Amino acid sequence: MPAFSFRFLSRRRAVAVTLAAALALPGAAMAEGRLRIAEQFGVVYLLLNVARDQQLIEKHGKQQGVDIKVEWTQLSGGAAVNDALLSGAIDIAGAGVGPLLTLWDRTHGRQNVKGVASLGNFPYYLVSNNAKVKSIADFTDKDRIALPAVTVSVQSRVLQLAAAKQWGDKEYNRLDKWTVAVPHPDAAAAIIAGGTEITGHFGNPPFQEQELAGNPNARIVLNSYDVLGGPSSATVLYATEKFRQDNPKTYRAFVDALAEAAKFATANPEGAADIYLRASKSKTDRALLVKLLKNPQVQFKVAPQNTFVLADFMHRVGAIRNRPQSWQDYFFADPATAQGS
Repeated sequence: MPAFSFRFLSRRRAVAVTLAAALALPGAAMAEGRLRIAEQFGVVYLLLNVARDQQLIEKHGKQQGVDIKVEWTQLSGGAAVNDALLSGAIDIAGAGVGPLLTLWDRTHGRQNVKGVASLGNFPYYLVSNNAKVKSIADFTDKDRIALPAVTVSVQSRVLQLAAAKQWGDKEYNRLDKWTVAVPHPDAAAAIIAGGTEITGHFGNPPFQEQELAGNPNARIVLNSYDVLGGPSSATVLYATEKFRQDNPKTYRAFVDALAEAAKFATANPEGAADIYLRASKSKTDRALLVKLLKNPQVQFKVAPQNTFVLADFMHRVGAIRNRPQSWQDYFFADPATAQGS
């Protein structure tokens, strides 16, 4: 990788490590009315952007009779988000289904971390700028596949599931040795520019669309929907059982705010695009973003969809010890998510 790219990535990583360390400071139990949320990068967090922009959590808090102070933090990778939740630095974690399942398994019978809601269904693409790579079978030790967290992120778990389908369950981690943890913005920049050791990026919108538009050699190698058998909720929100029990009004206001944000994004994709651009301070082309949000494969729903395929796989290969019988084992029961799967 060229020196300038390495320095850039190193600087971003140093910032992420410093922030994660700061968040890891022990936090006291919070009373009703304070909500600390961790999100990551990408338009998959749009519902949180809408809720923040329109102050929907505060609005629904007032309807519950409580004034809610919302604190927002941005991290990179499910591992950092999970550490922040377990340390008590945040109340609501935003990450992929993979990190949720990992933490549900680790805290089973203790903190009992479970899903709160989905942030919608988005196809995730594994994009490569290596002309020799037409499928996952074409990656070699000369390639590096960037994703937000090695062996933890939903991208990593979907890649493992794809490998298991290609070579059998015993080879599910065959590609892990070529994966590296890189924030989505940095990975996208590497794919677009070319000339670095990163030749693949399993990302999320809008970074994957930017890569396809920005580098003529970039192509889709894998679509998460194909691996999982259809539309699925890749990114979710989750919390500890204690937070939910101790803060019922704040929790209710949060879920209701998400549901309102989902209705807004579905009915107003252009308005939602503008909110994302403001919230992220992104230079993403607006037309590309609006087209992305109008894609029929993108569905804004707070009820999780098609998550059990990954849960069953992770237990089958020993990635989680506890075997869920259904998606309801790792999501809190709630009317807003009752139609999940």
